[in-house]
Amino acid sequence: MGIVVAIDGPAAAGKGTLARRVAADLNLAYLDTGLLYRATGFAVVQAGGDLENEADALKAAQNLKADDLTNEKLRHDEAAQAASKVAVIQSVRDELLEFQRRFAKEPPQGKVGSVLDGRDIGTVVCPDADVKLFVTASTEVRAQRRLKELQERGLEAIYTQVLQDMKDRDARDSQRSSAPLKAADDAVILDTSDLGIEEVIAQAKSIISEKA
Repeated sequence: MGIVVAIDGPAAAGKGTLARRVAADLNLAYLDTGLLYRATGFAVVQAGGDLENEADALKAAQNLKADDLTNEKLRHDEAAQAASKVAVIQSVRDELLEFQRRFAKEPPQGKVGSVLDGRDIGTVVCPDADVKLFVTASTEVRAQRRLKELQERGLEAIYTQVLQDMKDRDARDSQRSSAPLKAADDAVILDTSDLGIEEVIAQAKSIISEKA
């Protein structure tokens, strides 16, 4: 088992970009935990199963492999809709929690550790992680980033609506009873509101080097 880095934070704070770069630069395995439910739901659909059937959903979760998360179709709305249905099944949640913990403890061969990004990595998934980062930014900045992302994908979007959606999502994530979005007590807070990505990466790598 190598070093485990937990990166949490709200939507569009930059944690995914940061996690991927840190993993690549430091020879760490990277897991985008947000894709796990999408991949599970997508697998159920591909197998012709029932998304609301526990046996079908659990089988898909149990057979999930890290390589399955590279499918570009997981970014599409069909996968998102499927994810929302399997995510309410407790046995699926339990299985995917174990998936994340196994990945953290047993990174692929040749990697010196792992980086996991999500919303409850440092608090629930890997509370004993060697390094915990909580990446955040102002709601307005995050909304601008998400707007740009949507426009670059050729989708129509209005800033005021994106901003409201961001506020609504933050409220749901932070107020949910199970694994709410919050910084672990021992996490280092990285506010990216006024920082470029290279500055954020440099700060993160410095923190990891110090703690590791």
